[in-house]
Amino acid sequence: MNLIPLFFMSILSENIILNKFLGICPFMGVSNKEKSAISMGISVTFVVLCSSILTFLINKYVLIPTDTVYLQTLMFILIISTFVQLVEIILKKYSKSLYNLLGIYLPLITTNCAVLGIVLINIRSNYTLPESIVYALGSSIGFTLVIYLFSLMRVRMDKSPIISSFKGYPIALIAAGIMALIFSRFVGV
Repeated sequence: MNLIPLFFMSILSENIILNKFLGICPFMGVSNKEKSAISMGISVTFVVLCSSILTFLINKYVLIPTDTVYLQTLMFILIISTFVQLVEIILKKYSKSLYNLLGIYLPLITTNCAVLGIVLINIRSNYTLPESIVYALGSSIGFTLVIYLFSLMRVRMDKSPIISSFKGYPIALIAAGIMALIFSRFVGV
């Protein structure tokens, strides 16, 4: 597969949040502030890239040759949780305010289905290592883009006169649905 179309497809038309509906918890939970949305996106990008590389290598050179592919999910979650712990330690040491801003959502990257989903999509699609890296990077950028755009919308919606029954999550879900419709139009670009 050509890497450039794969990259743009993973950002836009195959967006991990708006097309595959993975990572909805941080999408709704952290997107109420721009800084927290960007920080979550960067953290997820680091974890996804590192996890994708390591899981590809472990799957190809350990699990498949030893016929222990049934351990994929367990191994992948262990790898992801290791990188999440690394991010958490770094943020706690060097950016306490950012660590506090992300709160419970930072350790939840471990159970973020978008992170595991990207890793599993790489394996199930039989991507090569460069394709896995490009897909992981594109999906992470797509995750960051969508969560940031959504945070801008939510900040604006909080200041807008909205009917009380639609305030909060109802209007946020409607806006997310509209975003999904817009991003779905990028198929074939």
